[in-house]
Amino acid sequence: MNKLTGIPINKIKNYAKDNNPFNILEHPLVVEPNDRQLEKIGKLKEFISSYNVLKMSQENERIKFTSPKEAGRYFTSLLNGMKDKERVLVAFLDNSNCIIETKTISEGSINMSVVYPRDILKMALANDCSNILMAHNHPGGTTSASKEDIELTQRIVNIFKPLDINVIDHIIVGGYCFSSMAENGMLPSKSMDLANYKPISMTEEHDQPESPELHKDDSSIDEEMEI
Repeated sequence: MNKLTGIPINKIKNYAKDNNPFNILEHPLVVEPNDRQLEKIGKLKEFISSYNVLKMSQENERIKFTSPKEAGRYFTSLLNGMKDKERVLVAFLDNSNCIIETKTISEGSINMSVVYPRDILKMALANDCSNILMAHNHPGGTTSASKEDIELTQRIVNIFKPLDINVIDHIIVGGYCFSSMAENGMLPSKSMDLANYKPISMTEEHDQPESPELHKDDSSIDEEMEI
């Protein structure tokens, strides 16, 4: 407050002994500011008010995931046009599953990409997230999870589970369809090994051992995500 308003620090400290110092912003005359200081206090109040309004607006517009359907639609909108390369995305979420930030963590060739777990960890810590939601596309159109997809997800769970950061789903997009590893019972839930930060190569497989349930981006799934 001293640096932003120019009010002497001793005057602020003396007032704060018996009063809430934020009263100075609401009632600046209590510290007898000069005209220049009073003008700065007014600008500071305007900035705080504008920030609070913008923050409220942002909270109302934030994307929140409550089901695989919503996550699938979101990532399908980002990945359905990717037919010439495989792209891996991660959404970093708060404890209400609202998106803090979505990042592209890998972009490879038509059938392969390389994921660097260390980069995901750095981004997760920078966002102070509670949960993460992974997604990638299969340019060939299949939405079935490959062996590499499952192994990648397990590796990420191994890294984040000890940090109390949950991997709540891995969405696989093929064209305008998607599948959810969580919904299909394929999402690892426990750490099975020590954290391994070596790069992971992901290769799209065309022959899949099973056909998990898949959805168009306008389908309905009533089940809520487990957190």
